[in-house]
Amino acid sequence: MADVKKVVLAYSGGLDTSVILKWLQDTYNCEVVTFTADLGQGEEVEPARAKAKQMGVKEVFIEDLREEFVRDFVFPMFRANTVYEGEYLLGTSIARPLIAKRLIEIANATGADAISHGATGKGNDQVRFELGAYALKPGVKVIAPWREWDLLSREKLMDYAEAHNIPIERHGKKKSPYSMDANLLHISYEGGVLEDTWTEHEEDMWKWTVSPEKAPDAATYIELTYRKGDIVAIDGKDMTPAQVLTELNRIGGANGIGRLDIVENRYVGMKSRGCYETPGGTIMLKAHRAIESITLDREVAHLKDELMPRYAKLIYTGYWWSPEREMLQQMIDASQAYVNGVVRLKLYKGNVTVVGRKSDDSLFDANIATFEEDGGAYNQADAAGFIKLNALRMRIAANKGRKLF
Repeated sequence: MADVKKVVLAYSGGLDTSVILKWLQDTYNCEVVTFTADLGQGEEVEPARAKAKQMGVKEVFIEDLREEFVRDFVFPMFRANTVYEGEYLLGTSIARPLIAKRLIEIANATGADAISHGATGKGNDQVRFELGAYALKPGVKVIAPWREWDLLSREKLMDYAEAHNIPIERHGKKKSPYSMDANLLHISYEGGVLEDTWTEHEEDMWKWTVSPEKAPDAATYIELTYRKGDIVAIDGKDMTPAQVLTELNRIGGANGIGRLDIVENRYVGMKSRGCYETPGGTIMLKAHRAIESITLDREVAHLKDELMPRYAKLIYTGYWWSPEREMLQQMIDASQAYVNGVVRLKLYKGNVTVVGRKSDDSLFDANIATFEEDGGAYNQADAAGFIKLNALRMRIAANKGRKLF
């Protein structure tokens, strides 16, 4: 890596990436370009510009990627009803391929020969960033300081910052005990008391959601309009993808929706406990399954459910830019051609209940499904032959005296 002349750093302006910036300058004697993405994390990103400039950075990229994030990454993922290990809505995972994409695009635009990130050597993010980078620019060099340096504690980072006049304050206010990551889809919390799987998470940890106990006593009703599998309006008001997710976060958070406490299996091999707030995503998953329930063919719906765990694993483990994910995405997107209509939801104290769904493309036929007389739309006598044919193999085995166990 001695030939690194210019590196693009994924930079937040916080302690870790500020130390990394200086460390790259000193260790590799290279020029550093910083890239800061606004993915809806709810924090000011513009101060990162001043910090980077103060540390001698000449090229600073600060970009609002909220619309691209939701339109091109979150929405495609939700078309598949994607959930990892039955619960996790992949809020951190789905943000990484976009950051990797922009790191490579900026490297190409600035003539950089390397990229760098602040992910540790214990987590999934190092894999996600680097798999994406190599898929998009095979020859790019990647510098992962946490796998190289010996600054393996917060105190060592703070000492390094003070020794090198890095603009980080040792302030007196209480620091969050959690490692947190936020974007427009979720906030994640790890570390602190969460490292004991028997200890209940602290109530004051949550940032976006009220507790279900303190949520309003009256239910909130909303209607979501779908076009080709994506939400395009809330209560009849047209919205962009980022506006949709922002509003659903607000409504869901106010009703105590979207809290999750899980132990997940990281790609690197260890188990990790995390808490997540995903109010908008929780609503989106419930509503999307509801609109698909009346618009998708049965076998298409079942095939999607079979493929979903594989698709979810690809996103979780960093294979967004892989050919297999792109192949699955084309299948998923094709299935959404008739996923149009409106879903009505009841939100109440942490719960999301579907109370209505309608579509001009609905496959639900009340004349056939009715428990009343159907006027000959369905001949119930046909079911006898259907059942006997499907029972044939079991009847043959039973006649042979075969036992299952």
